[in-house]
Amino acid sequence: MATDIRPVLALALGLALMPAPGGAQQQPLSASDWLSGSVRGPARESSAWRPGDIPPPRPGARPQAVATSGAVGPVQVTRLDQGDPDQTGTQSPRRAGLPVDLWAGSDPQVLSRMVLATPARLQSMQALMRRLLTAQLAPPTGNGETRGQLFLARADRLLDMGALEEAQALLVAAGPGQPEIFRRMFDIALLEGDEGRACAIMNGTPGIAPSFAARIFCLAQTGDWAAAAVSLHGAEALGLIDERQAILLTHFLDDAFVDTADLLEPAERMTPLDFRIHEAVGQPLPTLSLPVAFAQSDLRLNSGFKARLEAAERLARTGALPAATLRQIYGEQRPAASGGVWERAGVMRTLEAALTGGDLAQALPRAFDEFRRAGMADLLAGMVAGDLPADIPDARAREVADLLRAWAGLPDAPLPDPAPEMEAPVPAPPAAQRGEALLTAMADIDAALEGDLARAGRGIAMLRALGLAHDADRAQTQIALLPQIQAPQ
Repeated sequence: MATDIRPVLALALGLALMPAPGGAQQQPLSASDWLSGSVRGPARESSAWRPGDIPPPRPGARPQAVATSGAVGPVQVTRLDQGDPDQTGTQSPRRAGLPVDLWAGSDPQVLSRMVLATPARLQSMQALMRRLLTAQLAPPTGNGETRGQLFLARADRLLDMGALEEAQALLVAAGPGQPEIFRRMFDIALLEGDEGRACAIMNGTPGIAPSFAARIFCLAQTGDWAAAAVSLHGAEALGLIDERQAILLTHFLDDAFVDTADLLEPAERMTPLDFRIHEAVGQPLPTLSLPVAFAQSDLRLNSGFKARLEAAERLARTGALPAATLRQIYGEQRPAASGGVWERAGVMRTLEAALTGGDLAQALPRAFDEFRRAGMADLLAGMVAGDLPADIPDARAREVADLLRAWAGLPDAPLPDPAPEMEAPVPAPPAAQRGEALLTAMADIDAALEGDLARAGRGIAMLRALGLAHDADRAQTQIALLPQIQAPQ
């Protein structure tokens, strides 16, 4: 009778994955619904909290603890010992237009929660948020326990926006050698379809694998299928992966399942790893119902045109995709049908021809009406405002052009008069509270989308008090234009 060697393999696996002697910088492997605890973010409504409130923790947050055995435990923010990552950034304070000591005196835990919860739906505030997240600012006041917390919150917010390229650049600037940083880099690589790069880093850096499942996946990815199968059996025997994930990995490792008609049930909370394995076994999942970061997968050239269009629109709405890139994707092919995203691709194609020919009388109003119905007139402004002439003979087309150019903040565009509620000044905040004051001001400005102009006015006044006059002017203009730019109710 054959001997069942799975217990032996399980024991070997457990011993192999235990921290090496003297490896003080190696952390226990961790597992969570997301490999990094990132990407999925809270619904950000400006009405959910008020100035002075501390935003609640992110939904699904788990108690933090340190593992005391070889078993996989909850994730804790790890002390990062290669300098202070909170001062890491990808652009200088001067280029970002922010004071280098913006965070000085602030509580890093409060800032981290606010960074994750502050809404930024206006294009002007999306641009300010990206600068805030990527600027190389002096770290806030804190101790060893909170060091790096704000950095990770900044990276997670970029991921939540779908801004994978900016998040990756920020993480790379800090270095991938710590589990909390690598975990996020691994997510990004999976969502971009570049898991080979992430697995190469994992294989060359002991102790940073985000989960047992990730380790098994990378063993197979690098061609060591036998070791991957052994590891899977051992992880199952030790209870280190759940039944659903074990089934998913079995399908991934065993060629016998390639042509099966058995459809795998998607997880309730999809991880980038599970998402990529579903694709690898020939059962790709649609991204429209997933967090916006997953839409980056549909931007790859091997995706269908409709999927690329829908993904590009989702990412452009959050500010993660430049308007020029969205415009380019609209023009890649002829629309295959009508309605929805096809209709917008069609009117953009017509508008491009009109911009070349110089006659915008019909094409520009039609494109504006179509994008406005979809709540995307602001994206149209970002795409074409710079190409619109100031003098257009047709009255309706000229009106639309002036609106789009003003929204985009072009220097010679006619500016609307601000509402009276937007004129109340506020005193400058104490130096030790400027970071919190800025994030609160951004939440106040977002309230304009819910009709609270008085609160938005306070937010704009605070931006001015903080020395961010250009951002205040852009926000004030966009708020004044909201009745014309928003979709009709």
